[in-house]
Amino acid sequence: MSFPSRRAPTRRQILTSIGVTAGAAALYHAMTALGHAEESRFEKPLALSPAKKRSRVVVLGAGLAGLVAAYELGKAGYDVTVLEYQNRIGGRNWTLRNGDTYTELGGASQKVSFSNNNYFNPGPWRIPHHHRALLHYCREFGVPLEPFVQFNTNTWLHSSDAFDGKPQRFKAASLDLIGNVSELLAKATNEGALDHKVSHEDRERLIEALRGWGVLDETLSYRKSVHTSAHRGYDRPPGGGVSGAPVPSDLLPFTDVLDPTVWRSMSFFTQYEMQPTMFQPVGGMDAISRAFARHVGDKVVLNRKITQISQSDAGVAVTSVNTNTQETTTTRADWCVCALPLPVLSQIDIQVAPAKKAAIQAVPYASHCKIGLEFKRRFWEEDENIYGGISFTDQEISLISYPNDRMFSSGPAVLLGAFSMGMAGYDIAGITPDQRLELALSQGEKIHPQYRKEFLGGVSVAWSRVPWIIGCRARWSEADRAAHYANLVSMDGKIVLAGDHASYLAGWQEGALLSSLDAIERLHKHAQGI
Repeated sequence: MSFPSRRAPTRRQILTSIGVTAGAAALYHAMTALGHAEESRFEKPLALSPAKKRSRVVVLGAGLAGLVAAYELGKAGYDVTVLEYQNRIGGRNWTLRNGDTYTELGGASQKVSFSNNNYFNPGPWRIPHHHRALLHYCREFGVPLEPFVQFNTNTWLHSSDAFDGKPQRFKAASLDLIGNVSELLAKATNEGALDHKVSHEDRERLIEALRGWGVLDETLSYRKSVHTSAHRGYDRPPGGGVSGAPVPSDLLPFTDVLDPTVWRSMSFFTQYEMQPTMFQPVGGMDAISRAFARHVGDKVVLNRKITQISQSDAGVAVTSVNTNTQETTTTRADWCVCALPLPVLSQIDIQVAPAKKAAIQAVPYASHCKIGLEFKRRFWEEDENIYGGISFTDQEISLISYPNDRMFSSGPAVLLGAFSMGMAGYDIAGITPDQRLELALSQGEKIHPQYRKEFLGGVSVAWSRVPWIIGCRARWSEADRAAHYANLVSMDGKIVLAGDHASYLAGWQEGALLSSLDAIERLHKHAQGI
């Protein structure tokens, strides 16, 4: 999620923001009806018929797309070999722990020094409830999952241009926007301004709906009261005994709650992929790739840099170099599932049709940067009553996400201190790892003053500087999809591509799995002569 530059919103932007906030549910249902917001199409496990004897497949890349290809093709009886550039499997399904070392392009190296049991997921960090393929394999492999708290109204919203730069609770800022907009719309409706749009019966229903949704009083006004504070929070919450009466909180200025940070943060949770319920593997996201490794690890050859992919009627030949010994090897197979990221594949000599080569070259990748910060204690829980969820800011760090594991425990804990996208992602990639930590601290302390006092250490991953992908995820435009998507995913002789870039769920593990399942099903039909 990224924020626009800090400018006062125009009238059109204000009206658009109101529409985004108030009309999110209707928009979502409309998108679903038009086929733009469908759930994962995974319905049941893949069941391939037995492969022909001595059929061989080479899979390039041991991310989730490559791992599921190896697993399902292996079950069908194919002789599968997976070639992987890194010294581990998983790709972006990656977790950093104490003692791990990561070196980015340019040579900057970071050694993780987290406390035991703490970890950081620099790639995927949550699983939507409707990503059914991923959840299926978690069940099949016995990967334990726990809730990921995505939406928490007790987190913070911070804007440099509103509220005097002071963070506000999500629940207060969001309700103040909803309440003020509801008052405007209710009074306009009550005064007949919408008579040409709303029938008399619906007018009464609309006013009643706005009264409840916007917490309006009998005069259709949004005002400071115990009633509004029951939603946005109190200055003094209800208690017991003589001083048990609550004290209602002051409302925020309407001009401030129109700040883009407020309505963009509200609309964030109406995005299809961002809605509760969400999950995470217990102990780190790489529990999923490690579960795959238990089933296909013997098929994976690590430390292999692919230099050439050629094919003929007889099959496929993949040339690779051992990154440790520099020894060159050629792996031959009947078929190839290529699950390499496009920025890497575009630099490899691959024998496919010109249209597919053009598709491989056409898709840019986004540069995201994530920063994990370890603190001495869970001050967000102990001092601020924040248990999971996300705080948003208009600064380069974009957000702070709080850990969902081991809540209420004592001792050090790691939170996500930045998830920078767009130009901010590139800018942060251009500074050193130490400078990234300082940036995360200097911007994060505007939301949490405890930052520097409690800070222990951290690690950053700027995805445009990750050697084995050179970017975070494919960024398809509508024009690029129209021109290249069909060519990218098509079967080209003996070769088929797979990965989240070959899906409509770019950047999500579900996209990698669905793409791969589709690819190997088509490959199997070709191999069987169907």
